[in-house]
Amino acid sequence: MTGTSRFDYEDKSSAEPSLSDPPGFAPREPDLPASELVPASLLNAVRTSREELSAALESQLRFKPMPIGEALLGLGKLSMGQLSEALSRQSQGKTVPLGQILLDMGLVTTADLQLALVTKMGYPFVDLRQFSIDVAALRRVAAATAVKLKVLPLMEWRSNLVVAMTDPLQFKVLEELEFTSQRKVRPVVTTSADLVAQIAKAYRGIGMGGSPAPKERPPRVESESRAASEQDAWMLAAELAGGEPRPAEEEKSIAQSDNTLVRLINSMITEAYHQRASDIHIEPYPGHEKVAIRFRIDGELRPYLELPPSYRNALIARIKIMCDLDISERRKPQDGKINFAKFGGLPIELRVATIPTAHGLEDVVMRLLTGFKVVALDALELAPRNLKQLERLIERPYGLFLCVGPTGSGKTTTLHSALQRLNRPNRKIWTAEDPVEITQHGLRQIQVNPRIGWNFAAALRSLLRADPDVIMVGEIRDSETAEIAIEASLTGHLVLSTLHTNSAAETIVRLNDLGVDSFSFADSLQGVLAQRLVRRLCPSCVQPRPMTPERLHEMTEDYQSALPGGHAQRDPAVLHAEWRHRYAVNGSLQEYHAAGCEHCANTGYLGRLPLHELLVATPTVRELVQKRARPTEIRELAVAEGMRSLRQDGIDKVLAGQTSLAEVRASAND
Repeated sequence: MTGTSRFDYEDKSSAEPSLSDPPGFAPREPDLPASELVPASLLNAVRTSREELSAALESQLRFKPMPIGEALLGLGKLSMGQLSEALSRQSQGKTVPLGQILLDMGLVTTADLQLALVTKMGYPFVDLRQFSIDVAALRRVAAATAVKLKVLPLMEWRSNLVVAMTDPLQFKVLEELEFTSQRKVRPVVTTSADLVAQIAKAYRGIGMGGSPAPKERPPRVESESRAASEQDAWMLAAELAGGEPRPAEEEKSIAQSDNTLVRLINSMITEAYHQRASDIHIEPYPGHEKVAIRFRIDGELRPYLELPPSYRNALIARIKIMCDLDISERRKPQDGKINFAKFGGLPIELRVATIPTAHGLEDVVMRLLTGFKVVALDALELAPRNLKQLERLIERPYGLFLCVGPTGSGKTTTLHSALQRLNRPNRKIWTAEDPVEITQHGLRQIQVNPRIGWNFAAALRSLLRADPDVIMVGEIRDSETAEIAIEASLTGHLVLSTLHTNSAAETIVRLNDLGVDSFSFADSLQGVLAQRLVRRLCPSCVQPRPMTPERLHEMTEDYQSALPGGHAQRDPAVLHAEWRHRYAVNGSLQEYHAAGCEHCANTGYLGRLPLHELLVATPTVRELVQKRARPTEIRELAVAEGMRSLRQDGIDKVLAGQTSLAEVRASAND
């Protein structure tokens, strides 16, 4: 016997991480070309496709392997004397693999050992960054198991599961994989430099959350931080899941300051920021079900991680400690904030809400407040007519302008874009917000605090004594705030505010329901902008094709449903002529589809796009406001005067290839 059959070595002279690294180790995914990741001696042996790998596995069946010691001798990497000395050392401590001993003695390198595996023992070598992984193979092995064992399932071949690993001679790992997957396992060789990152990327691609590339390349330090945080979260979750299961009665004994849990929470928040998530949802389940963690990205919830049920109490308690909440109170909801920079993280804040659920459990929802930048008014993707009217409305010296829509639809962003246009040295602009998410130099911004009676109505009443020109109120929630806002707008101030309503016309009825004087309201109102956010088609994989007559007819009916009788666009020929003039490619309207790619996590969507509905308070609209007319009457009049509904604005953006009809229908039910 000239060598051992296993070499889970640690090359202490090499920068490559090894299998002997501690569980919390998170190597950086190198931003290097393949030639710098793959040993030069193996470049010609790299397999990058399933066909190439299948052929290599066929060849391996006919290959006569040899022990690692003989292989290194055959390659000229060792002399017989050096091998004898290494074998002598191994005999003194049989638990130390021969490969590790040779590395410790400085006789070979990691590349030498991998070369021996590939050329003398017949194992195929795979570059994970180029290989197309089979989803069915990934589903054979749980994500936590793959991270813990540092293996990546690649494909199924002849009823065998092919997995990539740095050491294909780890027989205990192979036995565990065979038991878990109920398949015979065939190992292949890969480098350890980016294995952990590729495992995380592969499993996220099948439902563990996406990580699309940003439009602008982040600085190198931020890129390294992102890779480390992503791998840390996976490694730490695997570390927690790999422990012995705890009975329910032992849950309370877990220390909230457990280092692994603390690092996991920090990594989770960092990864949510890098994935552009707006919210983190932590959802414990009763019994022995795992704790689910999901990210809301582009308005859609995506699974991120699962944790053992025994950690649910400690996880919630740690988050409560971070935002100074009462950890003993689990019967009623609590609200708080986390200044993540205090915990050594990114300079972001999180708004935290805990919600008691059945079986004595608590959910946690954390909204990321990342200090958003102000978006220019002409970058809000308003239709040209809407942009021109909006610019005219906000330049008026007084009046009330409202931006409405559901939570998270970008109302505050829109109002700050308007304030940026108004922000001049000769104007005094006050804002009252909860919370202050966007800051601008030149604005005087107030954070309201309802717990001490400092609510929107109180703040607005105080601001009227502070010599304002423009006032922005975060939200009109009650009749008192509405009445003060209308009074301020009638006494020479421009007042901007938001409201939670479904459409521009319904906003007028909602304020009437709050008990405001309809004549004062009609005099003060300048306009209402309703908006929604829909997912944007991924620009990297979107493809046009000529629109079918059936789809054109379907979109025409959708568009015309909001038009009053007698409108010119009730004639399909007139409407189609306008669409072709604005959106046709080579004389034909196009239908756009995005199949999904690595940039959008195979969803077909990347980022979000606003839809708008701008109702301008014309004299005829004001008459209906005074009469407390129904929303349908107000809407019909506004559309007849040129307003486009949310659905119509969405269809225009579908024709422009920016979003899909399904997204528009899901967000605007005109």
